Amino acid sequence: MPAGSPASGGGPQRTRNRVGSREVHVMSVRAWSILLAAVVAAGVVVGQEAPPRDLRWQGDHWTAWSPPPPPAGAQVYAIQPGDTLWDLAGRFYGDPYLWPQLWEQNQYILDAHWIYPGDPLVVTGLAEGVTETPEIVAPPLDLGEAAPPAGAEEAEAAEAAEEAVPRIGRSVVSGSSGPVPLGHESDIYCSGFIGAPDEPFAYSIVGSEYDYLTPSLEAGKVSQLDGTFGKAETEKVGLSIGDVAYLDGGRADGLSAGELLTAVQPGRMVRHPRTGAPLGRFYQYVGRVRVLSVQETTAIAEVVMACDMVRVGSRLQLFEPEPVPLRRLTPVRPVNYPAPASEVDAGATIVFARDATHTLGTGHLVFIDRGAEDDVAPGDIYTIYRRARPGFPPIVLGEVGVLSVHRTTALARILSSRYTVYIGDALVPK
Repeated sequence: MPAGSPASGGGPQRTRNRVGSREVHVMSVRAWSILLAAVVAAGVVVGQEAPPRDLRWQGDHWTAWSPPPPPAGAQVYAIQPGDTLWDLAGRFYGDPYLWPQLWEQNQYILDAHWIYPGDPLVVTGLAEGVTETPEIVAPPLDLGEAAPPAGAEEAEAAEAAEEAVPRIGRSVVSGSSGPVPLGHESDIYCSGFIGAPDEPFAYSIVGSEYDYLTPSLEAGKVSQLDGTFGKAETEKVGLSIGDVAYLDGGRADGLSAGELLTAVQPGRMVRHPRTGAPLGRFYQYVGRVRVLSVQETTAIAEVVMACDMVRVGSRLQLFEPEPVPLRRLTPVRPVNYPAPASEVDAGATIVFARDATHTLGTGHLVFIDRGAEDDVAPGDIYTIYRRARPGFPPIVLGEVGVLSVHRTTALARILSSRYTVYIGDALVPK
C-alpha cells in the first residue's frame, strides 16, 4: 500500500545503486547525458524505481511529480510530512481501502508509494458522516518555479550525471497509465487461504435434494453408504449453480434468509519449502450459497456460484466481499540492480500454489508466507528473486501483486516473469 513520503526541504537525498562495491559504468556519463536528453526531447519518460530519483524544486518544496493547478472550487489538501494515501483515504472517506479513489483523482502522482509534502491533493466525494474536511488551499498553491535552497542546483546536477548511467533491463515507457486491477474477482473468490489445520467453521452442507431422489428397494431403509465423493446412492455428487442444499445451521444459530455463505473444501497440509515447518492447511473456495429459508436448526440454500465441485460436507463461512486492488504499474526492477542478498534472504517466500503446481509464470496465483501480522496489504507489489550461489547477486525474475491477505499468509498473482518461477523463490517489497 502507499508508503510514507520522503522528507522535504534542503537538497534531495540520494542513494547510489551498486553491484558489490563497484559502480557500473557502461558508457561515459557525457555520452549518456546526450542520449538521455534526446530521449526526453522525444517525449519518452524513463521508468523510475522507488523512490523516484528526479526530484525538482517546485514552488516551495521538493517533489518528483508535476502537479497541475487544482480545478476551480475543488477541495484541496496540502500533503503534510508523514501522510500516506492509505491514511488520508481513511481520514476523508472513512475507509483506507478507498485509497485508489484518491489516487485516481490525482493522476499526476505516478507512484502511490511516494507523495511529497507541499503537493496539492484534490479530494472529492467525502464519505457521509466524515466530520473532517480537507482545507481549501487559499491562496492557490504557487506551482511555478522558485529559487531552490542553497546547494540544490549542484545536487541536481550531480544527480543528473549519475542518472545518465544506463541500467540494463530498465524499461522505457511512453507517458503514464492510470491504476489497473491486479487480477480478477475469480482470482480472489475462487482461490482459498492457508489456515489452521483444524480451522473452525460455523456451518456445513449436510445434504442435497439429490440424496433422496433415488428410491430405496427396501421400505423404511435409508442408505448411509458413503463413496469417495459422497453418498453412494445420490443422483448427483457435485452440486452446481441452481442446486438446492441443506445446511446444519438455522435460526437458533444466527442464520437468516438471504445470507450469502462461501463454500470451502479443506485440502492438504502446507509446509514451508525452505524450512519444512508446517504453515497450516489449504482451504479451497469452491462456491457460494444463498440461504433461501431457515428452520430452527436447519436451513435450505441454493448454490449461486460454483468455482469447483460443491460437495455435501463442504464447510461454510460468511461471505465477505473483497475488491480487486488497483495499482498504477511501474517498470520491474532493473536486472543489474538487484536487492542485496541479505535482504532477499530475509524476505518473503512463495510457499504454495493450487493443484500441486511447482513451475509458475505470469498469471499464476501463489501464496506467500507474509500476512496481516507482517503489515502486508492488498495492492502491495513484490519483486521475485532467485537466490544464487554464495558470492553471486540474486536474479530478478519478475513481480507479484498481493490480492488478498490473511493473518500469516497472503494470496498474490504473478504480474510478470522473465523466467520460470518456482515454489521457494524469494520476494522483496518493491
